[in-house]
Amino acid sequence: MPKPEVSASYQELSEDVERVSENPTEEREGEMEVNEDSSSVILPDGELGTTTPSLRFSKTCLKNVFSVILLFIYLLLMAVAVFLVYQTISDFREKLKHPVMSVTYKEVSLYDAPGIAFYPGKARLLSCKHHYYDHIPPLINPGQPGDIECTTQRINYTDPFTNQTMKYALVVQGPRDVKKRELVFLQFHLNETDQDFSAIDYLLFSSFQEFVSSPEKAKFMKDCESSYSSWKFSGGFRTWVKMSLVKTKEEDGTETVEFKQETSVVNYIDQRTKPRSDQLFFVVFEWKDPFIQTVQDIITANPWNMIALLCGIFLALFKAADFAKLSVKWMIKIRRRHLKRTRQVTNHIS
Repeated sequence: MPKPEVSASYQELSEDVERVSENPTEEREGEMEVNEDSSSVILPDGELGTTTPSLRFSKTCLKNVFSVILLFIYLLLMAVAVFLVYQTISDFREKLKHPVMSVTYKEVSLYDAPGIAFYPGKARLLSCKHHYYDHIPPLINPGQPGDIECTTQRINYTDPFTNQTMKYALVVQGPRDVKKRELVFLQFHLNETDQDFSAIDYLLFSSFQEFVSSPEKAKFMKDCESSYSSWKFSGGFRTWVKMSLVKTKEEDGTETVEFKQETSVVNYIDQRTKPRSDQLFFVVFEWKDPFIQTVQDIITANPWNMIALLCGIFLALFKAADFAKLSVKWMIKIRRRHLKRTRQVTNHIS
């Protein structure tokens, strides 16, 4: 009986050698896989022929859990990236709808002489002089005609709002030298009036030279009266007007000019010997400071910054998606290897 057993064993060994010689690559891969995760394989009990259950996680199980955690982390990062894209686009659209006002100041030593249009009515200009450094000498013969050293022009035009009433304007050249604190001092006289309150209207516009060089001065004054506001100064007082220039740039590129004023009023003490029923008007025009204020609306949303941010976010999304895909593939591969090892061990034990 020993000979048949030896023959059968030799025959099985020959078959195993032939199978290994036919598929040497598969056997080497199987050995490598078994050696890599030998700690995760349930070893057979050679003596009893049975397997003992493992009470702790194997390395393969830990790797799977770690991969799942990483996958959820990257999914969370992708959700954050999508939210950032939405928030960035929303902020950009909001900034486009609501531009921010920008204010800049430009210092000058000489202004372009403004035009001062007076509407005296029945009042008469007595004197007009340029002074410097905020100094006005004492009045000589107030109420009497004096020197008119200012550049003036008189013009008549129709009211731009009614197109029926004729208006008379006295246009005077304003101060220029802001460093020397140049000012213009004017004195008006009104004999009688049928109104309860006596006042003279005046209008400021940006350039006296533009008015002089304009071929249609009446139309120029009508446009100025339609665009600028008018003010008043009262009789019996010295009104000191300090001007500042504000330029506003519109969205279509046009530029508008506006004057801001600070006015101080001082009572005039009439020292004439004989009481009179007439009124004296005193007004002073001076530049407040050497700064021209420029106002414009700017859009703070920079499209290049938004494009760069979106590119970075989309790159992170693609990287996260690629990593998630590789993680899933790796988990599937590990699972297949684990099942394959389990089948090999089961077949070996059986």
